[in-house]
Amino acid sequence: MSEQSARPVRRATIEDVARLAKVSKATVSRVFSRAAVVTEETRRTVLEAAVAAGYRPNGLAQALRRRSSRSIVVLVPDLANPFYPAIVHGIERRARALGYTILMGNTDADPEVEAAYLDLVRDGRADGMLLLTGRLPPGVAADDPDRPPIVLISEHLPGPQLPTVRIDNAAAAADMVRHLAALGHRRIGHVTGPPSRVLSRDRLAGYRRALAEAGLAFDPDLVAEGDFTFASGVAAGRLLLSLPDPPSAVFAANDESAVGVLRAARLQGLVVPGQLSIAGFDDIQLAEMSDPPITTVHQPRAELGAEAIGLLIRQLEAAEPAATEILLPTRLVLRDSTARPAEKPG
Repeated sequence: MSEQSARPVRRATIEDVARLAKVSKATVSRVFSRAAVVTEETRRTVLEAAVAAGYRPNGLAQALRRRSSRSIVVLVPDLANPFYPAIVHGIERRARALGYTILMGNTDADPEVEAAYLDLVRDGRADGMLLLTGRLPPGVAADDPDRPPIVLISEHLPGPQLPTVRIDNAAAAADMVRHLAALGHRRIGHVTGPPSRVLSRDRLAGYRRALAEAGLAFDPDLVAEGDFTFASGVAAGRLLLSLPDPPSAVFAANDESAVGVLRAARLQGLVVPGQLSIAGFDDIQLAEMSDPPITTVHQPRAELGAEAIGLLIRQLEAAEPAATEILLPTRLVLRDSTARPAEKPG
């Protein structure tokens, strides 16, 4: 394969169309939104330039079809993760009630798969996207006025605000660490999520904030990196529990990794919560089914999905971009995995 053929093909932009048509970007946007102020001659010139440039925006798809598809793409990074089904269920129920269908995309965090689903929207086979992937698909910029209708679920992204439905991860994490500190724990470990995810960084920030409020010094040795999986929780738990002065409590960034920490404690012969308290985040069914059941942060996952598709459909039917953030409340679910720390002999 030659170096030239190996280069990725650049998508045509609204600037390319404006340059070919010899009009402004604003005029191109008005054509694609079917604004009445554009003359028929200008409209024809812009559409011909778009075809010549190979430009395929969602706005063009709307200009070329008579009605919407009434379908919404939902992108999930891993459907096997037990966090996502309740959100998808909330999306589907609200979509059905509003006369829409959903197209599920399990991306496995593959950008090519994400781009393929994006093309469904650009080509008019779907009207918009709900993203649980924690990132935008390739070729989409948050500040692009011609980006497809998109709503983020569960976490926000840095930069220009996009329509988002989420919880306050930092505040919820701080609530959990305050609970552990109130029980009397002074060495509280933390198993993070993937550092690339905004919500992982937010939960770490909440952990640090609550330590400071409790007058507890931040110790980087008490923070172990995870990736939201059971296996990473086991590995992180072993690391924390092998410290010369191990924590008396561990707050994991999600329930799967919290159950992994529980396994690590059992492998070392520790009694939970007698010798180690463990807390998680999300309130998935696994947390309630574990032995002992895991203290956790409850996320209203079905409501996250329902609010997100409602926000997207309002954006579609109003035919205007939305810049809205909806924050849903969380609560602590106190179970048998946390207790006051055991008194040290001597």
